[in-house]
Amino acid sequence: MRVMRGPERSTREALLDAARDAVVSGDWERTRMADVAAAAGVSRQTLYNEFGTKDLLARALTMRETELFLAGIEAAVDAIGPGSPADAVRAAVEFTLVTAADNPLVKAVLIDDAGLLPLLTTQAGSLVAAARASMTDVFGRRWPDLPRDTVSATAELVTRLTVSYLVMPGDGADATAEAVATRIAHLADLLLSDPTTSHPAAHRRGPSPEAP
Repeated sequence: MRVMRGPERSTREALLDAARDAVVSGDWERTRMADVAAAAGVSRQTLYNEFGTKDLLARALTMRETELFLAGIEAAVDAIGPGSPADAVRAAVEFTLVTAADNPLVKAVLIDDAGLLPLLTTQAGSLVAAARASMTDVFGRRWPDLPRDTVSATAELVTRLTVSYLVMPGDGADATAEAVATRIAHLADLLLSDPTTSHPAAHRRGPSPEAP
């Protein structure tokens, strides 16, 4: 299928859209770089200049989807208002699991017909790093008293646990997105609690809505 490009649409985005279509349709393994270029309406050389290899194209597609998820996670965290760090983790994990369940690209990768599952497992370093940096920045703005290195380590653990539930979801009432998010949030709360203060992270509230 040819990807339509408006006047403001970049060549890179058109190529990523064409690659996404190929993955979602189940044709990624058989798709050639020339097929992606044709679907995006550009030359094969343009595609190679932009991404170099099919593997790098797949990685770029994964990172674009990751950035979309991270933007949604930030919005979900903002929606809790002046909640606690544990509330933020719960909102982030639940948003991720619920959204991923309906995301065609994620579902196609998890089926693994395209051979892209390693991008969520053994080759997920860039994804984990992006999520860790995003969570660390969000928490740094909302709860600047939390030690940054502790937040960073917690963010990595939360990300890895969340991805593991995506790849190998459980069964039953204790495996719902809400239940999983609650358990991971509880663990994050324990990690983020500051032993030098009398208030655990779960009760350390963010700024009030009236604060600047």
